[in-house]
Amino acid sequence: MKLCGASLAILVAIGSTALLGAESALAASNDDGIVVYDAQHESLTKAWSEGFTQDTGIKVTLRKGDDIELGNQIVQEGKASPADVFLTENSPAMMLVDHAGLFAPVDPVTIAQVAAPFRTAQGHWVGIAARSTVFAYNKDRVKESDLPKSLLELAEPQWIGRWSASPAGADFQAIVGALLELKGEAVTLDWLEALKAGARNYRGNNAVLKAVNAGQIDSGVIYHYYYFGDQARTGENSGNTALHYFRHQDPGAFISLSGGGVLASSKHQKQAQAFLQWITGPKGQAILRDGNSFEYAVGDGAPSNPELVPLDQLDAPVIDASRLDSQKVVDLMIQAGLL
Repeated sequence: MKLCGASLAILVAIGSTALLGAESALAASNDDGIVVYDAQHESLTKAWSEGFTQDTGIKVTLRKGDDIELGNQIVQEGKASPADVFLTENSPAMMLVDHAGLFAPVDPVTIAQVAAPFRTAQGHWVGIAARSTVFAYNKDRVKESDLPKSLLELAEPQWIGRWSASPAGADFQAIVGALLELKGEAVTLDWLEALKAGARNYRGNNAVLKAVNAGQIDSGVIYHYYYFGDQARTGENSGNTALHYFRHQDPGAFISLSGGGVLASSKHQKQAQAFLQWITGPKGQAILRDGNSFEYAVGDGAPSNPELVPLDQLDAPVIDASRLDSQKVVDLMIQAGLL
């Protein structure tokens, strides 16, 4: 179903009024609140949960875990899952649950308030935040004139032994999923084999950033917010580092979508849908703008943290997150000897 801009605005306005007007009824009908399986950053979901509870009176219980770990757990639990809502850092885990047919459709009001690039075609889950792929490099070891113009250039001989990544993590696997969708299986496998042969692997994006900053390796592929988060603290792991944005709709300019969905098995559908509506609405997205997660806001017209390069300047490739094939990514990474 397609809605015009005016209709979307009316739906959002009605939805916001309905959410506020139904606070007492929702809270009264669910004294125990909702359970959120949380693979997002703990500080971010804590701020979201506290703000939602303050506004609605609905208690939120967070159960923390990794993207794929919690996605697999939901699939194993099936209709017996105690989860009402699932939040992730990256989209592959959302698709794992979606392919199992375990999500309820997202309320149209919630979909309407999320910017079009951050919705999914099926409407079973929706974007809640976003992060950009970047190339972090040590300013003393890499000249700006030598920076790669494409992520694919890292497979070339001049970059052997000069870059790093965290291939075992969900973050990196989402990037590989984008490469697969944009360039196909053969190109992706060649690139992964080059990673295996000529790059240094670390456990986690923070470890990559720290190694680049210390000069242990020249560069690395990470998400942008690790750099900005460190800069906002002490800068001790990023002071010698700069970020390169590939742009030009390159696979290296991929914007990864953090997702949120309501489980079809939830016994608290109204409360769960209200939570998803709140975090994608003005107050939830303002927490992204003003907080310390440094992720991009995805609400329609919602501003992101002013420290970030604006989304519309990143020239990212257009990718439907629901098309990212996480199982094929894992198969290719195993074939390349990375997993």
